Amino acid sequence: MTTNRQASTGGCQCGAVRFRIAGPLGDASICHCRMCQKATGGLFGPYVNAPRDAVTWTRGQPAHFQSSNKVRRGFCRDCGTPLTFEYGESISFAIGTMDEPRSIELKEQLASPERIADFDAWAKLPEHPVDEPEAAAYLAQIVSFQHPDFDTHDWSPRA
Repeated sequence: MTTNRQASTGGCQCGAVRFRIAGPLGDASICHCRMCQKATGGLFGPYVNAPRDAVTWTRGQPAHFQSSNKVRRGFCRDCGTPLTFEYGESISFAIGTMDEPRSIELKEQLASPERIADFDAWAKLPEHPVDEPEAAAYLAQIVSFQHPDFDTHDWSPRA
């Protein structure tokens, strides 16, 4: 199991869709297939499994796209955030949508010939800390309209 916490929460970027998962999460993995790349807009699809009967949608409902004869994917109709990977009775959540994504430990990766992520090369890339003067000045100008990483009664962005 990924974690033994009592409940996990998460949601989309704009806050129109929020969820709660009662009890422990299942295993977490990343998938390198082309379908997961396109569904997430990323280099791979990072997901954590949850028991379907433990999931409560606490605000809104995801829209769905049937990406294959076996899989449908949930997303926010308002902001487009990818939320779920649903296969049969299984439901997995995009790890980045969880309120505490750093607490989720990856257990495996599903290899694919479409793999574009090269973790060995990434480790050698130069890093630019966000406290460098140029980066800090740029970031100080940003006003986020993103929903915070916790449940709220009012999810409207504040100007």
